[in-house]
Amino acid sequence: MSKETGDTGFGLSGRMFSFLLLGIALVFVGVAVLVVVAMLGGSGSVGGVIFIGPIPIVFGTGPDSAWLILISLIVAALSIAVFVLSRRRRSG
Repeated sequence: MSKETGDTGFGLSGRMFSFLLLGIALVFVGVAVLVVVAMLGGSGSVGGVIFIGPIPIVFGTGPDSAWLILISLIVAALSIAVFVLSRRRRSG
């Protein structure tokens, strides 16, 4: 009996898979923190940045949302810089 090894997926390096798992874990940790803060009755400030293509959508609510939005924008800019630098290293 021969076993077919049809590779229909795409290759994913170990580092990229680690980053993927880290991102998923951070999302779950963030949601858990928000749930705990809401249950304790604290002031739940929320802020973030969502990128749809090259267009950033910035959102925030609560008394500390300005700081959260600023931190989100800084992290987003650093993420874009790391992405661009890693693409340049790989292609050149």
